[in-house]
Amino acid sequence: MPIRVMVVEDDPSQCRCMAIGLRTEGFEVVEARSGAEALAHLDDGPAAVAVVDLMMPNMNGLELCRLMKERFPEVAVVLTSAYHLSQRQIELAGIGHARFLGKPFTIDCLAEAVRAQLVDEPMRQAKIA
Repeated sequence: MPIRVMVVEDDPSQCRCMAIGLRTEGFEVVEARSGAEALAHLDDGPAAVAVVDLMMPNMNGLELCRLMKERFPEVAVVLTSAYHLSQRQIELAGIGHARFLGKPFTIDCLAEAVRAQLVDEPMRQAKIA
């Protein structure tokens, strides 16, 4: 059974490109165009990893990640943005362990980041706790 990844991106063409690319890498992909839609998808069924755009209207990526941390702590996160974030900034945001991937990126880099989140030691420890 393929690993389920949720792509949360408000730009329809970017969301579709990431979804198609991840599907070609063997992942099952669910697309969401907003934080509210992403939470609804997670209520319907789990995802192993959420690829979340930082800059979205209504609910930005950090707000979504905080809600996911509370409601779905088992979901690993890859944050994407054209704006650079350091690992320290991510830690200070209070969203738990997340990997950052700056835009633009290739599908290979995205798939590598998703796979890394699946095996990352801090995430495994968080799932056990």
